[in-house]
Amino acid sequence: MKKLMAAGIAVLFVVGLSIGLAQVVFTEEQPQAAQTRAVSKVDTASNDQKPPAAENRKSAMALMDEAAKDNKYLFGFFWKTEDEQTTAMKKVFEGALAKVSERANAAIVRVTDSAEREIVKKFGLDRAPLPLALAIAPNGAVMGGFPSEFTEEALVNAFGSASTEKCMKSLQDGKLVFLCVQNDATKLNAEALQGVQEFKALAQYASFTEIVQLNPSDAAEASFLADLKIDPQTKVAVTAFLAPPGVVIAEFEGATKKDDLMLALQSANSACGPGGSCGPSGCGPR
Repeated sequence: MKKLMAAGIAVLFVVGLSIGLAQVVFTEEQPQAAQTRAVSKVDTASNDQKPPAAENRKSAMALMDEAAKDNKYLFGFFWKTEDEQTTAMKKVFEGALAKVSERANAAIVRVTDSAEREIVKKFGLDRAPLPLALAIAPNGAVMGGFPSEFTEEALVNAFGSASTEKCMKSLQDGKLVFLCVQNDATKLNAEALQGVQEFKALAQYASFTEIVQLNPSDAAEASFLADLKIDPQTKVAVTAFLAPPGVVIAEFEGATKKDDLMLALQSANSACGPGGSCGPSGCGPR
């Protein structure tokens, strides 16, 4: 998607083998727990039932790998039972793909196909509301999840900037993310990175922390900065501390300190409560 709108864009947040439809809105306030939509019961398709279109000869995982090599998105359409809803949404899917064919490849997958077990397992599609469309970035981040009913516009807008993709991938992997907004024109760059790097160097957080740098003068990142309410004309380095599924737990202008970052994480975890309301495992590693 080109931007993560502050009003909210439905993104399929993947955690292990389970999926839930989450409103991923980057905000300084703690969001309510992402509500997992119940999977509608559908009749198992009979063996002689014809699909709405010919199956892909290559597996969806192979197509996803090919798309990544070409720096393209993979738009996947996943279905189980041939019915009016599936037929209608497949038509919408194909209409959207025609508009972005230079930027995205497509895979149409029947989730009961034994050849597609790998992608079904990866995204927990056996428990997903179907039909379902996914927009997957070249780095594997799910940038859009559209269950049951969706529009061409929603799919066409399912592209993100490079920094958005990096952040989403790390968040979906259950990691903490420091988004460091700075360039040659901003002040206190080294000071802003100091606390972040010291935090990541801690043994308990090293493997759970990613640092993403964003150039505020990059026009492609304008909508992401707008979602985060960060001025692209900032004169001083800004650091946004993100936690799964997509919440800003703290934001710092100028220098950062390791102890302040640890305190911010501790406060966020305390706000999440037992079990965590910011994500399946809370706001981040404790």
